[in-house]
Amino acid sequence: MTQPQAYCFYQEFAPEPTKLFQVDRHYLLYAAKGAMQLEAGGRRWSLPPARAALIEAGKPIQITMPQQMTVCSVLFDPKFAPLPAAQLSVFEMTPLARELVLECRQWGPDSGPLTDFASDLFRTLANVAWRLAENPSLAAMPSAKNEMLQNVLKLTEAQIDANPSFESIAATVAVTPRSLSRRFAEELGMTWRQALRQMRMIRAIEALAASDQPIAGIAMSVGYSSLSAFNAAFKDFTGETPSNYRASFRP
Repeated sequence: MTQPQAYCFYQEFAPEPTKLFQVDRHYLLYAAKGAMQLEAGGRRWSLPPARAALIEAGKPIQITMPQQMTVCSVLFDPKFAPLPAAQLSVFEMTPLARELVLECRQWGPDSGPLTDFASDLFRTLANVAWRLAENPSLAAMPSAKNEMLQNVLKLTEAQIDANPSFESIAATVAVTPRSLSRRFAEELGMTWRQALRQMRMIRAIEALAASDQPIAGIAMSVGYSSLSAFNAAFKDFTGETPSNYRASFRP
């Protein structure tokens, strides 16, 4: 059976390691529940229900599913929807976009030709999503190409619930703090302290999407001893307080 011009892919997934993902259709990647990680073009994003990714047909990305999740994504034939403005755009979802995606669940790859109503629904979703994708999220981590920096980022991420020491991490990978600072600036365009803050915020976003854990507990789990300091850092990073951010994608 020929697949329709647009259809929804709705499925639950257990945690999965990183894998390469590539399809021949424009892909609106959306997690209705849980949070995945997406990497492409030297950058890495967290994708909770508050965000979606629009991926141009034929463009490869890497996806990691660190937790149980429900994926509700929509695939568009390149003849049905226009070429996205960018090969990949991660953006904040609106309530309208979210409801449109969820409404598309009844039309899967084996649903046959689209009815007029279904065709109008998918076109409306494409118009909304393509416009949202014009304002991509800045909440991303650069990906290191250098093996030493990759190890530093892994060591840092493993300690974000505590108070990691830059000097100690530099000693672990056998470089001086000064040399490591220079490597961060040259390859990642940020300081180690900025990278640590980004990691903490991304982990907090994932926790807010994955559970009903109290915000104070999430703050402590990502290394903040003060709830007010965490709230301020989170709002500076996302533009919203943690409670408002969580409420934006909860029923």
